[in-house]
Amino acid sequence: MGRSGGCLCGAIRYEIPETSLMEAICHCKNCQKQAGSAFSTLAGIKKSDFKLTGEPKVYVDTDTDSGASVERFFCGACGSPIYSALPSQPNVIYLKTGTLDDTSEFKPSIHVWASTRQNWVEIDPNVPQLQKQS
Repeated sequence: MGRSGGCLCGAIRYEIPETSLMEAICHCKNCQKQAGSAFSTLAGIKKSDFKLTGEPKVYVDTDTDSGASVERFFCGACGSPIYSALPSQPNVIYLKTGTLDDTSEFKPSIHVWASTRQNWVEIDPNVPQLQKQS
């Protein structure tokens, strides 16, 4: 394992590999609400490489623009969002990278749901954007 992180209160900890499958920023309205911010920063990790200690709670978000449900895992004690999972992708989790102990290596390769970004958020034109998920 190469990187570690956890929730604000320390009840949940995890370890992940040095390299992610992908790193992205999601601007969908549901990620904005869940993060309490303008977007959510995500790293795709193979579920088999995600080593978790602690028991997160889950909220199944069914009111999404894509129509697909999103399982949103978070700490029940402090509320920190830890990761999301899509039933259509059972072997991958999407880690909330703000929970990493060291966030300095996060480099998003794409912005998704850019059509619903906050109007004050500027996106680097050199980073690809998907306006809506297909």
